[in-house]
Amino acid sequence: MVGILLLLAVLLGLALAFMASSFLFAKKQPKNIPPGSMGWPLLGETLGYLKPHQSNSIGTFLQDHCSRYGKVFKSHLFCCPTIVSCDYELNMFILQNEEKLFQCSYPKAIHGILGQLSLLVVVGDVHKKLRSFAVSFASTCKGRPDYFHNIEKLAILTMEPWKTRKEIIFCHEAKKFTFNLILKQILSMDLDDPLASKILEDFTFFMEGLISLPLNLPGSRYAKALKARERISTTVRSIIEEREKRGADHKKGDFLDVLLSNEGLSYEGKSSILVDLLLGGYETTSILMSMVVYFLGTSPHALDKLKEEHQAIRASKKEKLLNGDDYKKMEFTQNVISEALRCGNVVKFLHRKALQDVNFKGYFIPSGWKVLPVLTAVNLDPSLHSNASEFNPWRWNGQSMTKNMIPFGGGPRLCPGLELAKVETSFFLHHLVLKYRWSAKEIDHPLAHPYVEFKSGLPLEIEPLKMNERRQAL
Repeated sequence: MVGILLLLAVLLGLALAFMASSFLFAKKQPKNIPPGSMGWPLLGETLGYLKPHQSNSIGTFLQDHCSRYGKVFKSHLFCCPTIVSCDYELNMFILQNEEKLFQCSYPKAIHGILGQLSLLVVVGDVHKKLRSFAVSFASTCKGRPDYFHNIEKLAILTMEPWKTRKEIIFCHEAKKFTFNLILKQILSMDLDDPLASKILEDFTFFMEGLISLPLNLPGSRYAKALKARERISTTVRSIIEEREKRGADHKKGDFLDVLLSNEGLSYEGKSSILVDLLLGGYETTSILMSMVVYFLGTSPHALDKLKEEHQAIRASKKEKLLNGDDYKKMEFTQNVISEALRCGNVVKFLHRKALQDVNFKGYFIPSGWKVLPVLTAVNLDPSLHSNASEFNPWRWNGQSMTKNMIPFGGGPRLCPGLELAKVETSFFLHHLVLKYRWSAKEIDHPLAHPYVEFKSGLPLEIEPLKMNERRQAL
């Protein structure tokens, strides 16, 4: 009884302290700070903001707050006073003024799970240096003569077992494809390598913990993810050390060779870059592919148009494998990818903080406050996109993917692997639409946690097209 009373007294004291500080805090706020609510003591409105919802919607929290306060409002999120922006102009202003007026500012829990040298969390000159390696990776991949052929061969290999199956879990298949590909590009490693299976298993725990509550307790998802991250780093470091021992005579022409040629990077830095590339090439690309398949299932007309484009490309070819010229002909395919990014919202929001007092569009953003540009709200804004909730790839005819949309960030933090993801998705779609027909086995919407996932993994009933059907199509 005494313990319960003591606990209640502590909680009451914390609540009173929070209310007192909030009162004093509110007295200091300028009049033109955006309107809003600071929510409960300590937690603020974080739980409501992070409540899972379909990723092709902005969710009830943003719907409610935007209707009450407008597209820019204040809140208390992630233990910080926060400005939430659902406004396209302000979001672009934030992203374009990275390291000038705003800076990347992810919660400490994210730092712990990604690592202190992760490209996602580092800032300033360190970010510039590490990002240059990510850009170099993209350039190295595209510069290899077998780049397009390797992607296509792996797509064919991934789909081959489907011929004897009536059902697949598409998210698993997409992840298998992207993971195999990124391992090959970075480490020249095949999936039958024991180390590859070990890395993939650890990445599964890692991703589960990335979207869990940051409670570092024995047995929790977060604690398991921290250990998985350590194991991944250890495995990657052992691969680096083994490659160094073999010397220059055993180079494989992959990105690890490029990385090892830089003597200014520590083992920790090299390991962190490789883990970042594995994560980016594996998780986000597979989610994009799953989004495309999901939305095509809701739009038979878009699927028919996509088939026509790929049938024409295949009919015009003399050689068997696709190349860069074929990719350039996949114009409607790019529309489909752009629309899947807009509707599906692989990235819901970004973490930033104001480095100084900022005035924009009549609003005041105080120095030190967290700022959250919500990409989903812009992508689904009916004032920017007609019939915004409708999957309509034709809206991108003659339009740039970045028009009134922010799919993968912007400014100096624009995703360096976006073009690689588009090539991989395009080549995979080529063989999918020409060789198979599919339908959803059950309703399985993409959910924002805030990282996107399909609860059941997007199960599909699948059937290979008969040879005469494929010939007629061509």
